[in-house]
Amino acid sequence: MRRVVQSLDQIIEQLSDITSDWKDEHFLAVEKLFEIVDKNVDYTTTITTILDQDFKAGKTLIRSFLSLSKDQFDLKLKASLTGSGIKLYQKDRTAFVKALDNLGLNSEITKLTSRQYTWRDIISEKLKSGRGSAIKGQKRGRDFEDEIEVVVKKVFGDLNYDTRCRFVGIKPESSEKTDFAIPTKNNPHILIEAKAYGATGSKQTDIIGDVTRIVNEKRNDTFFLLATDGLTWESRKSDLSKLVELQNLGKIYKIYTTKMFQELEDDLLQLKSELSLN
Repeated sequence: MRRVVQSLDQIIEQLSDITSDWKDEHFLAVEKLFEIVDKNVDYTTTITTILDQDFKAGKTLIRSFLSLSKDQFDLKLKASLTGSGIKLYQKDRTAFVKALDNLGLNSEITKLTSRQYTWRDIISEKLKSGRGSAIKGQKRGRDFEDEIEVVVKKVFGDLNYDTRCRFVGIKPESSEKTDFAIPTKNNPHILIEAKAYGATGSKQTDIIGDVTRIVNEKRNDTFFLLATDGLTWESRKSDLSKLVELQNLGKIYKIYTTKMFQELEDDLLQLKSELSLN
């Protein structure tokens, strides 16, 4: 492989916006319970129907009405009950529902559902601003990894790489996490780490540590490729410049963005040939 030296400006020019839907299966399960609330029957019937249909999603919906985190909700319930789980609920539904009423649930449901803008909008926004932001981050990263895996699979086939694993490093007894180890985690010739960002924050600083650990753990003759993207890097140029510095020092062979995935495929094909990875 030819020697590559990249610049910060080159990487910035190739960045693209990384988006992801925040709704996951759990939110969709919560959303199915909205219709029960909309039927506008009495409080006890509404809550028992919700919890009977889907206890886990029902608790999330109830917490959203009360604007409580999971930990806060569990602590408040345990203050009047012996717990907050489904077995306790099934043992005494009346006491459980009463405890929720004591937290102000009936009042909050009445308050929200009587407003002119829909209560569904409010609950959705609460979920979005809470667990939704975390879900978006997780899905954004996983979607980015999946896109890279399409390229890796195209070049090496289904069985000639390991994903989201710990690769064996310089010493047999040591290992480090990576997103892709080719051809295997036990004897990697190529390592690929994938990081995508849709919001600026400390995680873009954490990547320096992740990358450094891989650099320190891998054999010197192992090619290390880094794939990253997200326009938020423009606000974290100092962190991105540290990655570019590692690339300039030869610690990272090359940094790729989504717009450079054809280059990634071409480079992997060349490495496959040079390293005789069939």
